[in-house]
Amino acid sequence: MIEKSVQFYSEGYKLQGTIYLPDDYESKGNHPAIIANSGYQGVNEFYPKMFAQALTEKGYICFGFDYRGFADSEGDPARVILEEQVADIRNALTFLRAQSEVDHERIGLIGWGMGGSNVVRAAEKEDVAAVAALNGFYNGERWLKTIHSYENWLKVLEVVYEDRIRRVTTGESQPADPFLHYPLDPPTREYVQKELASKKGFGGQTRIQFTDSILELDAEAAAENMEDTSLFVAHGKDNVLHPVEESVSLYNRASCPKKYYEINGMHNDFMYSDHPEFTALVEELHLFFEEALSYEYSK
Repeated sequence: MIEKSVQFYSEGYKLQGTIYLPDDYESKGNHPAIIANSGYQGVNEFYPKMFAQALTEKGYICFGFDYRGFADSEGDPARVILEEQVADIRNALTFLRAQSEVDHERIGLIGWGMGGSNVVRAAEKEDVAAVAALNGFYNGERWLKTIHSYENWLKVLEVVYEDRIRRVTTGESQPADPFLHYPLDPPTREYVQKELASKKGFGGQTRIQFTDSILELDAEAAAENMEDTSLFVAHGKDNVLHPVEESVSLYNRASCPKKYYEINGMHNDFMYSDHPEFTALVEELHLFFEEALSYEYSK
């Protein structure tokens, strides 16, 4: 895989990204491309690069970047607002369409975890050929209720409301642990500590406004408006962090051409480049994008 470091701007913030090219890339002609997007606390160096490594071997041009505030991208690292990440993805699309080697009519999106809802909401606003939403959740209020007891749920609402008052009276949201309202299940926590915690930009302090942005998240409503965008929904059947019902509900609400794929795994226990479930997922993604992007590639 050939890696080309690039920068682009999103609402004035300079974001760092990488264009990933196949080893046998030829500059002649325009090529279909896929933007791989991270989930919560994710960085380009990990999952986007992992998907790019696998998909460039299938002949695709891939693009990964760090959301504002993460790794070496400009921005406040404690400000994690999902609508702003959606804007970053839309601006990444604009940047990629301007690249001479990319066919701007044949661009797909992959969103992992929380990035799944991000790409669906971005696709609602953009002319995107295909979107893959993987292991995500798609209605923020509903999902938060599933991972908190009723008593804790009421406390979450109270904290969020108090922070709204704080923001309008002081101009700042209260700092918070990144997993205050996003508690990890034990297997996911173990994977995170082993594989992700050492990545630059991962695990930094956030603010309560992040939880508020989750409450406002409704990717299912966006999916109802994606009539011309093909949708691939995949979910680990044993996922505890993001219950499988989230992806089933998204799939049922979507009004576009769609496919559902069940992963034999949890949230990220299979997320290793040589894991059989990951390689099987990549094959399914390849078949999906091959058809949706009208792309034929022979090796």
